[in-house]
Amino acid sequence: MLKGFKDFLLRGNVIDLAVAVVIGAAFTAVVTSFTESFLRPLIGLVGGGGVQGGSFEVDGQTFAWGDFVNQLITFVLTAAVIYFVVVLPMKALFERRERGEQTGPVLPTQTELLVEIRDLLQAQHGQPPASEPEARHRA
Repeated sequence: MLKGFKDFLLRGNVIDLAVAVVIGAAFTAVVTSFTESFLRPLIGLVGGGGVQGGSFEVDGQTFAWGDFVNQLITFVLTAAVIYFVVVLPMKALFERRERGEQTGPVLPTQTELLVEIRDLLQAQHGQPPASEPEARHRA
């Protein structure tokens, strides 16, 4: 049971997900700072300026519509960046692969791997690597 959990944690997808969460949190902080620093004052000016800008009061209850607009803009900016930076490029990549324009990574054949191992072993023993025609005659 613990081995399966360890394999799950060390799988590449989990690490990629962790990186994505950290980057997403950092990006959200940047967008929030932008909306707090620039958009909130603009909304306040449009809503009448001052501390009460972007809000109104009815029967003693304050409705902060500026805060809602601020959060809505934060959401739209975050969603737009995720779409244009992550979703759109991945969609284009998958479409090119489906059309055959770009293939996935090509793994070496067993023969290529064996030749590479042979050359490495010969280099460790101080012998020059054998060329392909010579290797076929010796085999």
